[in-house]
Amino acid sequence: MSQTPEMRKPLLPQLLQVPVIVAALGYLVDMYDLFLFSVVRVPSLRDIGVADEQLLTNGITLLNSQMAGMLIGGVLWGVIADKKGRLSVLFGSIIMYSLANIGNGFVTNMEQYTILRFIAGVGLAGELGAGITLVTEVLPKEIRGYGTTLVATLGVLGAILAYFVADMFAWRISYFVGGGMGLLLLVLRFNVFESGMFQHVKSNTVDRGNVMMILTSAKRLSKYLMAILIGLPIWFVVGILITFSPEIGAAKGLVGIDAGKAVMLAFTGQVFGDIGSGLLSQYLKSRKKVIILFIGMSLLMMAGYLTFPMETPYAFYVFCALLGFCNGYWTLFITIAAELFGTNLRATVATTVPNFVRGATIPLAAMFVYFKPDLGVLQSALFIGLGTSAVAVIALFYLEETFTKDMNYVEKD
Repeated sequence: MSQTPEMRKPLLPQLLQVPVIVAALGYLVDMYDLFLFSVVRVPSLRDIGVADEQLLTNGITLLNSQMAGMLIGGVLWGVIADKKGRLSVLFGSIIMYSLANIGNGFVTNMEQYTILRFIAGVGLAGELGAGITLVTEVLPKEIRGYGTTLVATLGVLGAILAYFVADMFAWRISYFVGGGMGLLLLVLRFNVFESGMFQHVKSNTVDRGNVMMILTSAKRLSKYLMAILIGLPIWFVVGILITFSPEIGAAKGLVGIDAGKAVMLAFTGQVFGDIGSGLLSQYLKSRKKVIILFIGMSLLMMAGYLTFPMETPYAFYVFCALLGFCNGYWTLFITIAAELFGTNLRATVATTVPNFVRGATIPLAAMFVYFKPDLGVLQSALFIGLGTSAVAVIALFYLEETFTKDMNYVEKD
């Protein structure tokens, strides 16, 4: 097979462009802020006066508030990115979530905490979709998988960083650190250039960021919904199995399971999973084959995490790391979403799809609470996990392979 000019160029100079590096660092700060709450949930709630028996219900309230913000923010930032440009979102979103997370460090009651988690959620919703869209548009199709893998890897390192910062400092200081990192990164973004594909589309009269183009086309709506469904197992693991690991550990007879440690180990595993899935996708020249492999592995790890007898916290934490590794198709899932649609809708899709998946934590958590009295903590979680995995596999079957797809096109009415 003959090589394109891009394939003959050295990989690193193409990969380490300013937009790619800044998008990757932005996702690091995004993930730090997003998962810091999972790490400091228990100590922060106790510190503002929440009783131990209310930690789970109030934690779900805050999580739902954050995810509701991400649902709204996903649509808001996605439309802005397609109408005004990818850079407008990279600036606006980081200002919002950085200031909101600084505010989180000053809360004294549940009402303040709930409002600020919502605002932070709105801001956090724009970072990843706009970043992935920019990376897929500035890199040649032969290496864009490496670019999105780099973004994901640095992002997941942000979640690990959240654990270590929270371990060294009080929870309020940890929020200040996250907000400060975001404001510092804002300075670097002044050197980022806009996607050439978007600039070309912007100069034309083509309709951009119009959500109705998705909703009124059966073909586009079907692709959009399928893209969302393939990500459900990832956020079930993160939003339920890992976030509420102390409650799941207690149901298995384990005392003293630390949610912060579970988050850190899960995202350490995801770093290796993201690297592995990205490289395997480049080797196989397929997104779908790798994703179905990781969904299958994730289902096996879910079953082990919830059903295997564990006598020590060490075994429990090993499964947290393995679950994280199997979650390593997160970037491939968002990359597929970006590759499925034309330049005039790409950012809208790439920003809203992961946030609808994140927002699915709300109904998944509601189902978990609903089934818990009858099935118990472990069985209700297993039931929901089986359902999300089955739905994801079916959805993936109906999606096209996008690995070699040309990105320079637009959606038309």
